[in-house]
Amino acid sequence: MASAAEQLASNLNFSTFAKAEDLKKRLWFTLGALLVYRLGTYIPLPGLNPAAFAQAFQGQAGGILGLFNMFSGGAVERMAIFALGIMPYISASIIVQLMTSVVPALEQLKKEGEQGRKVINQYTRYGTVLLGALQAYGIAVGLESGSGLVNDPGWFFRISTVISLLGGTMFLMWLGEQITSRGIGNGISLIIFAGIVAHLPTALAGTLELGRTGALSTPLILAIIVMVVAVIALIVFVERAQRRLLIQYPKRQVGNRMFQGDTSHLPLKLNTSGVIPAIFASSLLLLPATLAGFANAATLPGWATTIVGALAHGQPLYMVFYGAMIAFFAFFYTAIVFNPKDTADNLKKHGGFIPGIRPGERTAEYIDYVLTRITVIGAIYLIFVCILPEILISQTGVPFYLGGTSLLIVVSVTLDTVAQIQGHLIAQQYEGLIKKSKLRGGKRGR
Repeated sequence: MASAAEQLASNLNFSTFAKAEDLKKRLWFTLGALLVYRLGTYIPLPGLNPAAFAQAFQGQAGGILGLFNMFSGGAVERMAIFALGIMPYISASIIVQLMTSVVPALEQLKKEGEQGRKVINQYTRYGTVLLGALQAYGIAVGLESGSGLVNDPGWFFRISTVISLLGGTMFLMWLGEQITSRGIGNGISLIIFAGIVAHLPTALAGTLELGRTGALSTPLILAIIVMVVAVIALIVFVERAQRRLLIQYPKRQVGNRMFQGDTSHLPLKLNTSGVIPAIFASSLLLLPATLAGFANAATLPGWATTIVGALAHGQPLYMVFYGAMIAFFAFFYTAIVFNPKDTADNLKKHGGFIPGIRPGERTAEYIDYVLTRITVIGAIYLIFVCILPEILISQTGVPFYLGGTSLLIVVSVTLDTVAQIQGHLIAQQYEGLIKKSKLRGGKRGR
């Protein structure tokens, strides 16, 4: 089956694109919204000493702040009003998803369709406000504790920081929703995508600079480029890979006519959890190094220094824990977002069944069995994609933005956006065909 990019390339021509007025409006709106987001990452917080903070940030760039800086498009490095980025919204969404599987009331809302989804989205927004306020206040207190970072410490600075950072997060959440409804692609994903892509030229320039100064040899740089292309191809292949379960529907009689039973497929993605396991594992593993960086190194006990050193980038213990946590979160998040029992119940309700498998509990067990096997492959794929760049970063000093997590996000969002553009172009062609058929029908009637 041809990919979305191949279908887009085969169907894309200037005449079709020129006639797709709605698509062009959506593309321009998306680009404009992303431009507004990029401009916001350069507006600093009031009352902050930018030069002193930039100097202090360099010592924490390898910790969790570096990860958040990547997702926020450099706003953390500049401590801009968008420094919190969209991460509070993502965290709130994951928390609500977790609660949906354990709280009966939320589980019932999830089954109510569009109306229930709106209520759950509203709860997610409330959670975003709460998490954003707590994180913004923590950032304000942390900035005040640094020497010379804040011009006038006190409650006025804390309140203004909370309002600025929380307002920036809520604006990004609204902007992401507007992109989703009026633009192209998933707005939240595109905001993270734009933040990562904005730093890719700098990372590429840094790699070439290492080659110019002799820190990296030319064959090694070529090998890195080949590896990046190979990893991207692997991500594209696996993200599109599906295990399709054959679903059969029985024959049915309507009046005096007998209709043959239909067949369809239940698609199970090879990587159901997406990029979430890599983000969670990175955040948790970088947390000890970040806390140790904020603390005074002289006051740390010996055992704490040993643990922080063992969990540094490129260390064997770091790699082992990183891979183990990715595997754990891959299974954990898959269990949250996909419930085999609900799927089996829906199939039974609509008369569908898997050939050779009894409907109901047996179907749920079979789906769970298949899902577990493909999740093993998906977890191995995630570990490989994330660990290989980490080894390269630790051994050669390649910039952090070429890591596996960033590549996963960039490629996944690109695939989704290309698929949506393809859908709009196909819809435009169908509309043209329908209009032509109506015109021809009208002429014949005359």
